[in-house]
Amino acid sequence: MTEKFIFDIANSLLGKLGSYAFEEASRAYGLYEDLQRIKDTLSIVRGLLLDAEEKENKHGVQEWLRQIHNICSDAENIFDGFELQHKRKQVVEASGSTVMKVSYLFSSSSPLAFRFRMAQQIKEIRDRLDKVAADGTRFGLATISIDLGLVVHRREMTHSHVDASDVIGRENDREEIIKLLMQPHPQGDGDGDKSLCVIPIVGIGGLGKTTLAKLVFNDKRVDDLFQLKMWVCVSDEFDIKQIIIKIINSAYALPSASTAALAHQENINNLDIEQLQSRLRYKLSGQKFLLVLDDIWNEDRAKWIKLKELIKGGARGSKIIATTRSNSIASMMGTFPSYVLEGLSQDNCLSLFLKWAFKEGEEEKYPNLVETGKEIVRKCRGVPLAVRTLGSSLFLKFDLNKWIFVRDSEIWNLKQNEDDILPVLKLSYDQMPSHLRHCFTYFSIYPKDFGFTSVQITKLWMALGLLQSKDGNQTPENIARDYIDELHSRSFLQDFEDFGHFYYFKVHDLLHDLALYVAKDECVVVDSHTRNISEQVRHFSIVENGSLDSDLFPKTRSVRTILFPIEGVGLESKSMLDTWVLRCKYLRFLDLSDSSFETLPNSITKLKHLRVLNLSNNRKIKRLPHSIHKLQSLEVLSLSGCMEFETLPKELGNLISLRQLYITTKQSVISQNVFANLTNLQTLCFEYCDRLELLFDRVQFTSLETLIVRSCGSIISLPLYILPRLEALLVIDCKSLDLSPPENHTLQNPTGIWKMTFLHLQNETPWLWTLPKWIEGVVETLQTLILINLYELRMLPECLTRMTRLKMLHIADCPLLYYLPSGMQQLTALEALTIDGCPKLCQQCQPHAGEYWPMISHIKCVSIGEPGVEEPQEGRVFSSPDLPSLWKGNDEPRVNHRRGR
Repeated sequence: MTEKFIFDIANSLLGKLGSYAFEEASRAYGLYEDLQRIKDTLSIVRGLLLDAEEKENKHGVQEWLRQIHNICSDAENIFDGFELQHKRKQVVEASGSTVMKVSYLFSSSSPLAFRFRMAQQIKEIRDRLDKVAADGTRFGLATISIDLGLVVHRREMTHSHVDASDVIGRENDREEIIKLLMQPHPQGDGDGDKSLCVIPIVGIGGLGKTTLAKLVFNDKRVDDLFQLKMWVCVSDEFDIKQIIIKIINSAYALPSASTAALAHQENINNLDIEQLQSRLRYKLSGQKFLLVLDDIWNEDRAKWIKLKELIKGGARGSKIIATTRSNSIASMMGTFPSYVLEGLSQDNCLSLFLKWAFKEGEEEKYPNLVETGKEIVRKCRGVPLAVRTLGSSLFLKFDLNKWIFVRDSEIWNLKQNEDDILPVLKLSYDQMPSHLRHCFTYFSIYPKDFGFTSVQITKLWMALGLLQSKDGNQTPENIARDYIDELHSRSFLQDFEDFGHFYYFKVHDLLHDLALYVAKDECVVVDSHTRNISEQVRHFSIVENGSLDSDLFPKTRSVRTILFPIEGVGLESKSMLDTWVLRCKYLRFLDLSDSSFETLPNSITKLKHLRVLNLSNNRKIKRLPHSIHKLQSLEVLSLSGCMEFETLPKELGNLISLRQLYITTKQSVISQNVFANLTNLQTLCFEYCDRLELLFDRVQFTSLETLIVRSCGSIISLPLYILPRLEALLVIDCKSLDLSPPENHTLQNPTGIWKMTFLHLQNETPWLWTLPKWIEGVVETLQTLILINLYELRMLPECLTRMTRLKMLHIADCPLLYYLPSGMQQLTALEALTIDGCPKLCQQCQPHAGEYWPMISHIKCVSIGEPGVEEPQEGRVFSSPDLPSLWKGNDEPRVNHRRGR
């Protein structure tokens, strides 16, 4: 574990203790002062952690870190008691039962007994914190008082020199950037010709952004394009005065600077900002220049604008190349679209690897090492710095066993120098806010190359308490979406696709290695090669059947996450489940998908802290224990794909914290009591409920935002009028369903479905020849519309052209749909249009030739199938995955994607 990781855990706990809800609860039980003293001591420990990271002598620190981690985890378990107590009280009050109220007052959960118990536990935590704080000072640590996240170690300063013959595989990228340098300023900029052209190069650390900029900077064609070239490594704090000094010092007139000019550079450090800006503007005046701003981390737009105003004085055609790891910084600075740098090909990676692992020509003597090298290179996933790191580590080492060791080891387990790949990537990690670092770490529980959805990772983050609203007004789902957006902006996520109501993405293998490095001994992926699991492990996933040895798993009671992320891999040992439930009483996330057992043990109700319980695709389970209602912290329950499940317990309505419920059942009618008290329910899914005729009646779902109905062949109607906050509706393969509302209900009113942003209709009823009339009620809100396998659909409503917020329209396998409504060019927000499996319509939408092309040519991403071809083309059309099945890593948003393997 790193100091940053423990810092983030302590910081998260401080955030919870400082929340309004927590402070109010502590006052109510007379424990406010006790908790304030804990906050004060924890703040001191947090400051010591920052100092520990700076110290070179780490002797004894790891054990100290482990103690802090244990204290924070134990404290969080204890402090959860406030929330649990509040929920018990809510259930008792909602019951209306005098017997239950009397029983509550004389139980161990009574307010008096609760206060006494909490006071004892809080004192113990305070004493332990006092001890580790004292131990920290004995290590020579001092409390650092600093704004969170400012302690960041930057990479060393860069320069412009490069030997082009040493660079492999960037020839095409160089040509593309030089083409951009030759282009005039993009049209439409409000500043007109006076504005600078900025070309951002963006990608993860170690990808070669700086090297590419050097190749361009030193190309002779660039010398002919510009009178002046300047190279500035920004890297450190975005200090405008220092950047100006660097620009002036770097400026030289081609072909070379005079001796007098070089001598003049020595004195400008003493000038004030007014003198510097005057000198800068004089230097740039009338000159057509190229300025490279390398390694930018600044996210403050005001600072960028101030600098830009000072360097606008050059001649028309001046350009800036900016390299950054952040998409948001690239968008902020760029006047051209970001140039997103891709990884090297495997062949280029191998050439680079051999260049660093051998002296020139030496590799021909060791063909066996070269073969092993090919396997090593695959670990690097196209990142040149990773290739160089591993190649350098094997230089002058001709023992095959050493090469095999590198091949079979995780990169984070190999020795790294300061400028090698892992320390370079860790700069990006260190620079992130504490809450983002904490969330990112838990990607390490999943296997490499795993395909995530935002729905899926949100469940985990929510269960672990990582989605805390600062003002209490944001939902966990919205907070998670913001976090994912920011991680994507910082280049931590790849293969990113926005499906409107959810995202699909992967984490680069090397960043997965970084997450493993940061969370080592905290998170582990268990497979057939796992020989032991540390007692410190709190989160683990099982990715292979046959790797479940009871002796393998830790005896510790502090495990919080058990996860089966791969389809077809599940738990078959009921005794193992009994052991986990009895031992791991602080579990937050229990994923038993694809498992095989008929019932859950009654002891499951002892998991008072459990937030997520996933039983999906269990082919044997028939019922839940009636005592399941005691899991009052449960926020997500999935029975999706449990084909033998018979009846939902009536007591399910006491799960007052439930936010997401996924149901497969043999029932034809579900008791209204199941839903009556689920006032926090956000997502409700009915899947493979073949006998179910009525979803719900007379229940007002005031909080429900997502409704999914899939393969429910007996359902004939959806009472959408009782869902005033519905934002997403997915209806898939419901042959009897009529989507028209009852005659005595209307949806087109402010309390109806005006909020809907996502609509997915697939394999719908054979008589659906046009979309339901209520679609007119969502023209101002709908952002994603997906229509798949609607074989009788003949026309789209005219109101489609009034959907001014529509960003994505996907139409597949609607063979009788011939026309688009006139006025499609009015959909200026539309970013992605896909039409396939619609022969006549595809013909009319062909690029530059089809009748409809002028109406849709403005759309950023257009994918049109071949005319006359009814079957979707391989790799062209996605079948948008329905949300409940997004627990596993094998669902395919596009047919050419691999997930979870």
